[in-house]
Amino acid sequence: MKLITLLPADKYLVVNKTVLTEVDRKNVVSLYEPIIGSVAVSLYLTLWRDLDRLEFVSIDYTHHHLMTLLKTKLESIKVARETLEAVGLLKTYLKVGEINSYIYELYSPLSAKEFFSHPIFNVILYNNIGKYEYDLLKQEYGTFKIDTKEYEDISKTFDGVFKTSSKFVSFDAVGREILPLNMQDQVDFDLLISSMPRGLISERTFGKRMRELINNLAFLYQLDTLKMCEILRLSINEKGSIDKEELRRQTRKYYQYNNHGKLPTLVYRTQPEYLKSPEGDGSKRGRIIEVFENTSPYDFLKSKYNGANPTNRDLKLLEMLLIDLSLKPAVVNVLIDYTLKKNHNKLSVAFVETVAGHWKRQGIETASDAMTLAEKENKKYNKEIPKNTKSVAKALEPVWFHETLSKEEMTPEEMEEMESILKKYK
Repeated sequence: MKLITLLPADKYLVVNKTVLTEVDRKNVVSLYEPIIGSVAVSLYLTLWRDLDRLEFVSIDYTHHHLMTLLKTKLESIKVARETLEAVGLLKTYLKVGEINSYIYELYSPLSAKEFFSHPIFNVILYNNIGKYEYDLLKQEYGTFKIDTKEYEDISKTFDGVFKTSSKFVSFDAVGREILPLNMQDQVDFDLLISSMPRGLISERTFGKRMRELINNLAFLYQLDTLKMCEILRLSINEKGSIDKEELRRQTRKYYQYNNHGKLPTLVYRTQPEYLKSPEGDGSKRGRIIEVFENTSPYDFLKSKYNGANPTNRDLKLLEMLLIDLSLKPAVVNVLIDYTLKKNHNKLSVAFVETVAGHWKRQGIETASDAMTLAEKENKKYNKEIPKNTKSVAKALEPVWFHETLSKEEMTPEEMEEMESILKKYK
């Protein structure tokens, strides 16, 4: 599909596909917001507000209406909308014309019981808010039980109270509608089924819900088909069927064993599209920016380890930058490259936190702005150091500080470093 630019004048209307209650509002704020962020939640609640309580379809609005209410840029609204689509709270339809028209279908959030038993949402919520806040939510949403052992159930049955005397034609009424997560297959199910021992389980075992669960777990815990096959074998019960709870436990156990007891979390894989530079910049700087924008921080850091997995300490540092400070992936990549060069190929936590805090306060969101600010700060630093140490300081600079130099003016070492950055991601 051709890339469509969202404009303030573009129209939209909201369609209510479900029954929304105050409990849903509470669940969106308490359970979804730690995962999808405040802007996405505000957009969901604003679209909900656009619906009259007695209507199922709103009037026509423009996207300038959303910009005014949310006090944010249209690009941020688009990202928030896509986030809502990804977690199953919204479905979007588009009709292209002189003025584009959108339909936003609202769907219910998961109930608390559904959320806390979900293979992805439950784990990510725990990781994003921590054990203390998670335990508070469990207390808030936990069931209250009363011992009725000494009591007798004397409730009447329906047919014991009512009698029917006529037939009435039924009709479809609006009910609570939930969208499943829309996700591509993470495993090859043909290979998965053929790899299972014959006679142990049948193909019928892999129904729609089981496939959804396997897909979700494979995505969350980064498992390939063969590894998932091994875990499935450990999850078969005495009846020859797959125990879903055991499957969850085994995947979690495997991931924690290989990740020092950690549980996975969701972060941007690469730079959001609206924050990327325009295509077509073939300069050395433009090509390096392209690498920063189209590589995940994990993969970029891994390349600095020559393909080896980063240490647990460094991964925690990445999570702090991406989750706690909400730095964009390309900005984190620039920071990694800058820090390693300035600190003799060591990822100094103190240095990273100092620079990251400064960049966050400056509102840096793009690779280009991060590179420019790093060069600016470095020039100020070089003015303050003694002259006899400036040659050493010059050597401890990323190659992209010299992107204006011609090929002939760059040293062989600088050329080799720049080309190695580009080649790794071609």
